[in-house]
Order: sequence, then structure tokens, then C-alpha cells
Amino acid sequence: MGKILTFGSLNVDYVYHVPHFVAPGETLAASKREVNCGGKGLNQSIAAARAGAEVFHAGKIGADGQILTDMLSQSGVDISYIQHSSGPSGHAIIQVDPSGQNCILLFGGSNQEITTQEVDQVLANFGPGDRIILQNEINNLAYIMHQAAARGLDIVFNPSPIDASIQSLPLELVSLLVLNEIEGAALAGTEDESLVLEGLRKQFPRCRILLTLGSRGCIYDDGTQRIQQKACSVEAVDTTAAGDTFTGYFVAADAAGLPPQECLRLATQAAAIAVSRPGAAPSIPVMAEVKQFSL
Repeated sequence: MGKILTFGSLNVDYVYHVPHFVAPGETLAASKREVNCGGKGLNQSIAAARAGAEVFHAGKIGADGQILTDMLSQSGVDISYIQHSSGPSGHAIIQVDPSGQNCILLFGGSNQEITTQEVDQVLANFGPGDRIILQNEINNLAYIMHQAAARGLDIVFNPSPIDASIQSLPLELVSLLVLNEIEGAALAGTEDESLVLEGLRKQFPRCRILLTLGSRGCIYDDGTQRIQQKACSVEAVDTTAAGDTFTGYFVAADAAGLPPQECLRLATQAAAIAVSRPGAAPSIPVMAEVKQFSL
């Protein structure tokens, strides 16, 4: 198994439990507030590490970020490539409604201060056989992709949060694209759900595609085979880390050489456990729990 490097976001999550999402002009009382570790990068690193992979995290935190490095270390993630900023860490304001759905307001903070020199220093320690996981929550993504590809790393990209900047990235370098229905429709250029996967396959003929469909499961397509995986039926408490848990577990299982169907099963079970618990990083299960869980 090669090493897994997540070059990604590190956020302090402020989670507010509300009766419904705040409407324009509305003032709403929250029933509870929690402070958790989050950021798509951190969540995916923790998920991959709890799945049993050797995981390294690169990124940047502010003076308020020790809670983030503590959480990574406790989960078995190597934090030696995390840089420090004089400004604040990234953070998110998350509303969670009674059904477990969430909406998120994100502030980039130190996640947007990564330099090309820092990128080069990190990537010098990785090469062919290793994987790099990226999301759209840090700066210099195009540079990271080009340099990672030049060093022979397999690039896993989760284009979240989706925005216009995605189109300027060298997506032809991506080995595995992990995205949800909304992100898939945006990249494929169609709102017709039946055409999304075909549109992605046409745009990225050499890329493996993993399209998640929420409660309807997911579809894996590598150009030669297409596999559908049903979702698990569980009572959702908080969906914040569901996608990140799925991504981290799939990449870890894939790096271990497991067949796609087994990777999908483990990732789906892990995500189901995560949504049944509150919080982002704290909700991500360890492999022993996943193996005991049945679809």
C-alpha cells in the first residue's frame, strides 16, 4: 500500500442545532451549540486513517488550530507537514435541523494561505504509488495538481464546494473523481440526472468516477465497468461528514488493493455510521465498527 497524502482544509466547526435553517431577515434561537474539528481535508484524512491507511496531512492552521492537530494525531494521522499561520484558522458555521440535514457557511482563513514553496517542500516526500486527496477548500490547487502529477502521484479530487474556479483546474490530471449529484451536474453541464455520468465520462475518459447519490447510494465507473451500490437505511442525526467519510474510506480501501465493490461497501457502511452520530470528525467510525455493521 502506498502512502496517502491529504493536502486539504482544516476548520474549526461551530455547529448550531436549529428548528429549521435561518431564512433571510430571520433571527432564530439555536437549541444547542457544539465546537468540533472539521474541514473536508481533515475529515477525509481521519476517515482514511481510521480505515487503516498510512495517512499524512498537509495544510495550514492559525494560532487557534491546536484542537485540529490534536484530533488528527489522536486518529493516527501524521501532522508533520502542517504549516502555521499568524492569522486565524479556517472555520465553518453549520446549521443542523431536526432531520439531520445541514447548511454551512465557510471562512477559509489559513486554508487560503498555502504557498508554492510549502507545496514543493511537502510533495518532495511523495512519489509513484502514493495518492493525494484534494478538495476545493484550499488555494493553489492547480499548482498542487501539476506538481503531484509530475511526481507520479495518483490524484483523488473531490470538487467540493463546487464553484466556477473548478473549471480552471487541470482536471485531466485527476485519477479518481469523487463527487455528488450537484457537483456532477455542474461539471457535466446538464441537469438531466440520467445524462450526468455519461457527460462526466465523455469529459474525463481516463478518470475513474465515483458519483454519490445520497439516500440512493452511489455509482462507480472506471470506463470498463459500472457498479451501483445501494445506501444503508439508518436514522440520520447529522450528515455533515457523510461524504468525507465515504471518500476517505473508499480511498483507503482502494489503496489497500481491494476490489471496487468491496471499497464501495466499506465506504457506504462507514458513511451510514457517520450520519447516525452528531458532529463532523467525531462521527467518523473506526474500521472495527464498520466491519460489524451490515448493509
